Amino acid sequence: GPGFFFFFNCFSTYPPFIFCWVQDSSLLPTTMVKFGERLSQNRAPEYPPEAYMDYDKLKEIIRDLGKKKLASVDQTTREVSLTAPPPTNAAGRQFTSSDSPTTEEDFYSCIDAQLVKVEKFTLEKVTELRNQISSLEREVAALNDAATVANAAGGTSSQHRPDEAVFDRIRNQADSVAKSFLTLEKYVNLNFMGFHKILKKHDKNSPAHACKQFYINRMHNQAWVRGDYSDVVVRLSSVYSALRNDQSAEENKDASQSFLRSTTKYWVRTEDVSKVKYAILKHLPVFLQKTSTGESDSQLTNSVYFDNDQLELYHGRLDKSPGAIAYRLRWYGAGDPKIVFFERKTHRDTWTGEASVKERFIVDESEVKQVLNDKYPIDEKRKEMAKKKGATEAEVDEWETLVREMVQVVQAKQLVPTMRTQYMRTAFQIPFDATVRISLDTNLCMISERGYNTEGGAKWFRDPEKPLEPNEITRFPHAVLEVKLELGGANSEPPQWVTDLQNSGMLYEVHKFSKFIHGCAVLLPEYVRSVPYWVDDASVRESIIRSGGGRILVKSDHDTGVGPGANELYNHLLPFGNVKESKMDVKGRTANTIDLIETGEAKAAPKTTAGTATASQYYSEADVTDDEILYNAGLQGCCEDTCAGWLFPFCSGFNEDTLAPTSVQKIEPKIFFANERTFLHWLHSGVTLYTIAAGILAFASDTHSVAVHWYAMALLPISLGFCLYALHLFLWRAEKIKTRIPGRWDDSRGPLILGTILAGVLFVNFLLKCREIRKFNYAMAHEL
Repeated sequence: GPGFFFFFNCFSTYPPFIFCWVQDSSLLPTTMVKFGERLSQNRAPEYPPEAYMDYDKLKEIIRDLGKKKLASVDQTTREVSLTAPPPTNAAGRQFTSSDSPTTEEDFYSCIDAQLVKVEKFTLEKVTELRNQISSLEREVAALNDAATVANAAGGTSSQHRPDEAVFDRIRNQADSVAKSFLTLEKYVNLNFMGFHKILKKHDKNSPAHACKQFYINRMHNQAWVRGDYSDVVVRLSSVYSALRNDQSAEENKDASQSFLRSTTKYWVRTEDVSKVKYAILKHLPVFLQKTSTGESDSQLTNSVYFDNDQLELYHGRLDKSPGAIAYRLRWYGAGDPKIVFFERKTHRDTWTGEASVKERFIVDESEVKQVLNDKYPIDEKRKEMAKKKGATEAEVDEWETLVREMVQVVQAKQLVPTMRTQYMRTAFQIPFDATVRISLDTNLCMISERGYNTEGGAKWFRDPEKPLEPNEITRFPHAVLEVKLELGGANSEPPQWVTDLQNSGMLYEVHKFSKFIHGCAVLLPEYVRSVPYWVDDASVRESIIRSGGGRILVKSDHDTGVGPGANELYNHLLPFGNVKESKMDVKGRTANTIDLIETGEAKAAPKTTAGTATASQYYSEADVTDDEILYNAGLQGCCEDTCAGWLFPFCSGFNEDTLAPTSVQKIEPKIFFANERTFLHWLHSGVTLYTIAAGILAFASDTHSVAVHWYAMALLPISLGFCLYALHLFLWRAEKIKTRIPGRWDDSRGPLILGTILAGVLFVNFLLKCREIRKFNYAMAHEL
């Protein structure tokens, strides 16, 4: 379903905080902890233990059934006898009175009762949360009505704004509702995984009576799993928006203004989706979508990408060739498309001073065939656009140029439907304010559009009534978050909450991730010459294999775990490691930083047990910034800025394996040349000092002062130090460029140390020269 509880394919731990810094590591299970203990340790303290599934009782029934060694049932038998004794077991032994009376029916009855209990508890809690939100909405509406009446009576809105304490109280209540919802989601996840585990154990101990598949399908059709609870997010977003007094910004029509635009894409674990939504909606409103059942926080989005038989557009986008385009047809909402957006994305290298652009025009679905077959009546549409829509001449000319170019490229490159992406998109943005725009795509899947007759452009996407083969669809295991920033003027830095979210440990940046590229690589492996680096990531491997794309992956026993090419150098950029070194539970930190963070928190945080923890402690660090955590742990500058770091570059912290980077340093071609120029400048300084020292030694006679020789000899090792430091700095930065590890790429201590030594030698020489001049003047005075 499109709600929050559809993403239960997670098999990792569920951290108890909004931002994934663990207050008490004892609450998290280790690899070898049994699930019964994990369930007991991770129960929400405000929920009664009997609200959870009785895992131990089900396990005891399975143990009794395993001892009986039940035989499989003859499915060909159509008659039974009420007087015949029960059949023997799988070992051929007759059951006796000493055997356990437990039967398979006991297990089925028990698990049915547990499913009913969990579903009932979940629906009761959701109802409570909705009632609490209704109460908050009434309070907010009352405040707005009071302000409206007061404004009508005269005065400014600020004069009639209620006391800030009232807003703080309502905001705290909204936070409490949101955290209760996240606690409920964790409850659902724990029970869902528990049913998975117990059914797997049952089928393993009683293979003749396997029932896991039946119950898994049944759970996915129950309200506590498939229910759409997005209205909770929508209504909470409205409450937060009213408390912030969000207002639509004025639409900026001045295209000449200078802005720094950046787009970054992240993977989000399915168990973190609700937490990420909550972290965002506290600062940005949800863009509401109209659906058949009312307003929702997400909307179904389909995009059909076009390419030719050589996958020219795919390889161009993958290689990031200048001018590479992506050509797609997009429509929104469920059902057949009515309005279709023709879109073209053109790649430009930012270091050239140009920016990538996305252009589009809108047509009716009935006109799609005309566009694809170069029969679109452009001249008629141009007149209609100018007459009925009141567009200016410049706008009409720009539209016509775009349409003609997109019509021609289909014919020139022989483009046909190739790949379709489908997902539920949730958008966060203040209307007309482009400073921060965030979209979250869930239920992401890619569908191959090859292998059917397009009927001359009449059909440009698959018949939705026909089922897909496994190798025609791939379901992506993560949600995809996209953060778009437009910074300029007074807003030269992103908001602090955006930085906190990026550093929360819930986001895994995947540089230049593309749904189109991923879909083509997985579903059309026989057509691609190269694949994106992220296919080697351990977290997407299973989904690729299920879709028949295993030929693009290395074997599980491969030496390095990554394919040839970029990943041999950039393996550390894989968010969850590779098949050889899977790192599914890491956060976005280097290995030594993770250890120090956990060590620092273990020392600073008081220990709590599952029985004494409170709900506030579950989310007590939701608003703690990343900088505060690093400061409290004493970590600022601990990884790279060490004496060993600048003396021995390949033994320092910067060379640690990056487990899951949350940011990737952008590399432009001029950086390589800048590194070489810096190297040559330092060498030039060293050679110059050496030349001066050699000249002093060569021209200084034996009768000169001994200090002259000592001065020259002091300059020689300094010149050698300059040359060695230049070599170190060049190799150090070359490693940074190669691995693209984020952080400072300058050395604040090396130049200071060398400069201080050189200044000290020059100062000593100055003092010696002053002493010699003084002695000379003194001798001349005595001679006179």
